[in-house]
Amino acid sequence: MSLRPVKEILQTQTTMEGAGVKLERAFGFGKTKEFDPFLLFDDFRNENPRDYIAGFPWHPHRGIETITYVLAGEVAHGDSLGNKGRMTAGDVQWMTAGSGILHQEMPKGDEHGRMHGFQLWANLPASLKMTDPRYQDIPASAIPEVTEDDGTHARIITGNFWGQTGPVEGASAGQFGTDARYIDISVPPGKLKRIKVEVERNAFAYVFAGAGTFRDASDPRAVLTEDGRDPNAAPVYDAKNHSLVLFDRGDEIVVQAGPEGIRFLLVSGKPLEEPVAWHGPIVMNTQAELQTAMRELQNGKFIKHG
Repeated sequence: MSLRPVKEILQTQTTMEGAGVKLERAFGFGKTKEFDPFLLFDDFRNENPRDYIAGFPWHPHRGIETITYVLAGEVAHGDSLGNKGRMTAGDVQWMTAGSGILHQEMPKGDEHGRMHGFQLWANLPASLKMTDPRYQDIPASAIPEVTEDDGTHARIITGNFWGQTGPVEGASAGQFGTDARYIDISVPPGKLKRIKVEVERNAFAYVFAGAGTFRDASDPRAVLTEDGRDPNAAPVYDAKNHSLVLFDRGDEIVVQAGPEGIRFLLVSGKPLEEPVAWHGPIVMNTQAELQTAMRELQNGKFIKHG
């Protein structure tokens, strides 16, 4: 087994999106190669309704999938196919925009005004850019959970993990080749945890509660002792709330939880290795395809299905 070196630790940047939603962006609009097949990751977490209540009114998407995971509050949504619904704490929505869809997402806080959720964008391969749009609304009760003997807990949103399979099925979830994995992991205070990640995947961890350290291994033969010490003095990287840890190649990661424990999203997927032409919510492979999409949006010919 070889530890995945930590390539980079990023801190989120405050960003305004939609009609005036204040959120924290971990990556997007530039780092496509390092995160392929993922394009963007946002943490929308706030206790002030004025910073999120305007929401994300009607807007288009083409060529991608968006994955929304709600932890607190709720999000009402609707789309140009006539779908509508409401996500509450623990729910997931996986939207395949495909050939084009118009939708809106309007957040609402809980009884204390708190709103918290994440949105991840996954790229679609060229062969599926113009596939039919669809929604998958996954209630919290449908997401399998596993607790290990040491107290480490995981919610499996998509992919296979610790003997369980997440409920999401779609292009990025594995049906067509990017084989995404999206796991919500909590490690108890002071515990050291090894987690396997297939070597052919790009992978990152996003810390959103507690803190801890991720271990690096300049020597792939390094073996950690039971208390987490590395006899080869490999580097240790601290990660706290709002930290995104981007990993290099290897087949496992090692995390040591701090005194308050650590909770993070572990996301991985096989890279598409295709060119990216990107403008706002539309992601294609060539500038010509992108220009066609923008022209169709202006001419009222954007929606191909439904």
